[in-house]
Amino acid sequence: MSELENLSGLYLPAQIEALLFVAVEPVTPGQLATALESTTSEVNRALDDLDASLRTRGLRLQRFSGRVQLTTAPETAGAIERFLGLEATSHLSRAALEALAIIAYQQPVTRPQVDSVRGVNSDGVMRSLLNKGLIQEGGRAEGPGRPILYSTTPEFLQHFGLNSLMELPPLDLKENGGGDVRLLKG
Repeated sequence: MSELENLSGLYLPAQIEALLFVAVEPVTPGQLATALESTTSEVNRALDDLDASLRTRGLRLQRFSGRVQLTTAPETAGAIERFLGLEATSHLSRAALEALAIIAYQQPVTRPQVDSVRGVNSDGVMRSLLNKGLIQEGGRAEGPGRPILYSTTPEFLQHFGLNSLMELPPLDLKENGGGDVRLLKG
């Protein structure tokens, strides 16, 4: 019997796929190892195998902060939105995308810092992004008033089809006439 196969006869990647399919939230490789009576290193190798095998299918393995979950392939987003009737609710406004880009690239960041880059008040946009689960409060900054620090969430990664923040396109800063620096889509 191979190292990736156990008593059930299913290869470890297939067993992990089944566990991730029924998991309510992202899990750690350690949790998978415990459930499968395996080692974390064997589970990590099996996760790599599963990740490779999913690249040609409708699901993807998403890793974030030491946790892993199954998600749908970003290429299927349009069909999924139509199937679930989500087309009207899934789009973000330009202001929301602008604030989200600032948070993604500069996190953790305070609302006044986002306001400073955008040049306008971001209260409503930040509330909307919090309600959509794309950003989260991640503590408080040191300094006067101890403002809330914001960062992106695993839902942000899932929404944009990313496995990690490392997959964000390179930051392209361009100076606009008056010394105002804006984030541009790469």
